[in-house]
Amino acid sequence: MSSEPPPGSGQPPEDDPFRKQPPPDEGAGSPYGAQPPYGSQPPPHQGDPYGGGGPYGGGGPSGGGTYPGDSLAGMPPLAPSGKRTLARILDMIMVGIVVWLLTLAFGVREYTMDNNKIEYGKSFGQSLIAAVLYIAYDTVMISRSGQTLGKKWLGMRVANLDNGATPSAQTTLIRSAVLWIPFAFCCACIWTAICGGWSYFDKPYKMGLHDKAAKTVVVSAD
Repeated sequence: MSSEPPPGSGQPPEDDPFRKQPPPDEGAGSPYGAQPPYGSQPPPHQGDPYGGGGPYGGGGPSGGGTYPGDSLAGMPPLAPSGKRTLARILDMIMVGIVVWLLTLAFGVREYTMDNNKIEYGKSFGQSLIAAVLYIAYDTVMISRSGQTLGKKWLGMRVANLDNGATPSAQTTLIRSAVLWIPFAFCCACIWTAICGGWSYFDKPYKMGLHDKAAKTVVVSAD
């Protein structure tokens, strides 16, 4: 039988190289076989079941150990917010050039003025092109490898918070829509600064607002 999860289950495939791996001895014997005798002192709490023993040796929001309930155990350290901002700027420039070329090709500009009359329909057209391209870019790139070009160049990737795997297309679409729809239609760079800048202050996982919506984190890929 195939080890692939059923479609739509939301579980990453078993061969996903970024999926958090259990310790080598997990699954050997009964899960109750290692319990202390009745009435004896239980062992100290070990925190996350992965215990920081994953293939990356990470754990803890800064990659320096674990604490009870740490979702990042077994994952690389979180990416610095400054590098995330630089990667986002690089992506915005690249996609923005394509948006500009398409608006020229289709005759769609932010607005035109003729005898003090502003045509808002063309502004909506430009916003629609920007939203579609930015969302498509993020969704396709991140759902394939966890990386946009900017993140790849700077050694980062997006991962599911719960299992470290590359986000699914559905998860990435939610993440991208939260980031880019307000950007394209109303708030432009103000929303991008708020949404992405949230990671500078969020603890313990440095999540932007789009990360919180999709339950993702950005970690080092080096």
